[in-house]
Amino acid sequence: MDIRKIRRLIELLEGSDVNEIEITEGEESVRISRGGGQVQVAPAPAAVPPTAAAAPAEAPAAAAEPPPEPGVYQEAPMVGTFYRAPSPEADPFVREGDYVNVGDTLCVIEAMKLFNEIESEHAGRVKKILVENAQPVEFGEHLFLIDPDG
Repeated sequence: MDIRKIRRLIELLEGSDVNEIEITEGEESVRISRGGGQVQVAPAPAAVPPTAAAAPAEAPAAAAEPPPEPGVYQEAPMVGTFYRAPSPEADPFVREGDYVNVGDTLCVIEAMKLFNEIESEHAGRVKKILVENAQPVEFGEHLFLIDPDG
């Protein structure tokens, strides 16, 4: 689904009294819901093929997941290629351990030959950079873990 369509759906949701929208185009599906004053985009559950639905499901072994790290995530606002610096020979915008303020540039995401500066939505210390330089990112993917108490 085109990112422009998703953004338009978010705008429509914000300007209405509707709390949730789910749209399906072919095999792609997106659910946008409003919760706690924020608009959240979550992928819809994948469709199960009819043959798999009829087969008995085996219970996977319960894997102990580590507890989530404290902090807030800066997410990718678009699909594109993640870059930590404005050019290959330049220093990165931020490093792990740096303190950032709201509005500080964290990285750039290249989408359709345009470089979009991604600004911090949170103030705090950068705990982790979760994406490798020059790697593709998806909409909503976690880019940075920021400790607001740091």
